[in-house]
Amino acid sequence: MKALIIITGRGIGGDAVTAVNIGKALSDKGVECEYALDASAPGLYLKKQDLNWHKIKVPQAGGHAATKIKLAKAGIKAATASLQAVNLIKQINPDVVVGVIGGGAVIACVAAKITNVPAVGILITPTDAKVCTKLNANIILPESNLYHQNLDATPNLYKSYSPLNPEIIAGDKQKALKRMSEKYDSEKPTILVSSGSSLFEITAKSVKKIAEEFDANILVTGDPLEDEYLEYFNHPNIHYLGYINWMHDAYDLADIAVLSDDGVMIHEAIACKVPIVALTGVKYGRYHNMASVFPGAVIESSPEEINTKINEAMQSIDILKEEANKYGEDVLNASNKIADIIINESKHY
Repeated sequence: MKALIIITGRGIGGDAVTAVNIGKALSDKGVECEYALDASAPGLYLKKQDLNWHKIKVPQAGGHAATKIKLAKAGIKAATASLQAVNLIKQINPDVVVGVIGGGAVIACVAAKITNVPAVGILITPTDAKVCTKLNANIILPESNLYHQNLDATPNLYKSYSPLNPEIIAGDKQKALKRMSEKYDSEKPTILVSSGSSLFEITAKSVKKIAEEFDANILVTGDPLEDEYLEYFNHPNIHYLGYINWMHDAYDLADIAVLSDDGVMIHEAIACKVPIVALTGVKYGRYHNMASVFPGAVIESSPEEINTKINEAMQSIDILKEEANKYGEDVLNASNKIADIIINESKHY
């Protein structure tokens, strides 16, 4: 059995992580996986996994931040992109097509419909929900507006936690410590701050605010969207790490994680039982309400109240870890669950 996985984005962040984790779960079940990205995508995450990919057009409209103008432009590009995806499907002859998020989901589902090949969309945005649910089976991740709705009457829509690589829980704090600079103080608590592969300004501003309040090691990850964001890090307690591929070790070192209110990283921290403060409004003001996905295990915070919420988390570390433990097994099993859905849908098309 062969699966074609079409991915939105640049191939470096959460979309790529989601796709590769699904691909690994499928591969473990004997499915051959091929990947496709937009021709302009650097695909750094896939490169780090020694994975090759096909280059096609995969238009983006901005996800949850999409405007009507961006949606219109993406819609025009989608026609050409769908034809390229159709040609790729005919070329490699997959048994199922998996579309991962936004433009990747839309192009995959449309092209699969044209070629009469089974498809499964992985959905998180309003646009992919609007289009893909009319075409084929779909898996709804927690960031989607559909996740909190009752879907019992729609048998081809499945809810799932975000897919993870089970190795995320195999972190080693000693390996992380070896990567720290001399100014790291092991006697102080460690706060991990991240908005994913990219560093957003709200996160950078929050780091400065945290450093001014807490005598702690503050680890910051992600490539800045603008170089001037790094100017917020002129403080001895801040350890800027950039884009790293050893997050599992960083989680093991962290006492608390301050993460943007979205996706894969919150799931990873849950699996690693790291107390979480979810920072809202980081990415273009969007809000995913991840605290309601993991009640009791995530403390939500606006940028304005971040220090208050970190204090709250520090006073509740054991409770937060205990609550996270309730979700850990299901979170770690999400990749297998998604892979089983994809395989079953391909067989019953």
